[in-house]
Amino acid sequence: MKKIIVVAAFAALAACSQPEAPAEEATTEEAAAPANIAADGLPTVGVYKVTQPDGTVLTVDVKEDGTFAATDADGNMVDSGKWEQKSPEQYCETSDAEGSTQVCYEEKIDENGVYVSKNPNTGDVSTVERVQS
Repeated sequence: MKKIIVVAAFAALAACSQPEAPAEEATTEEAAAPANIAADGLPTVGVYKVTQPDGTVLTVDVKEDGTFAATDADGNMVDSGKWEQKSPEQYCETSDAEGSTQVCYEEKIDENGVYVSKNPNTGDVSTVERVQS
């Protein structure tokens, strides 16, 4: 009987000193949506042609340093600031213009295979074409 108690005590001690189980893996959603991946499945950083609903075309350079610059068809700077890709479906910009707040655009590949971006403030939908990765 004494041997059983001693063995049980060692077994209990051994169980207490087992290494901890590995931390729980990231959820499937977290693993499926790595940071800085655009709606087209490629890294966010790149140059894009953005056609607004009124036909205005902008070239947006989304830079690796977390900044962006938007120019018009004549090459004139129309906006600049900081960007953040919260998920492939949510691209956010904060303009350098005084008093600006972050705007997060809803982005997706629509049913026709077109990359689109919806402005949450106006509801306007622009088409997006990746020019350079």
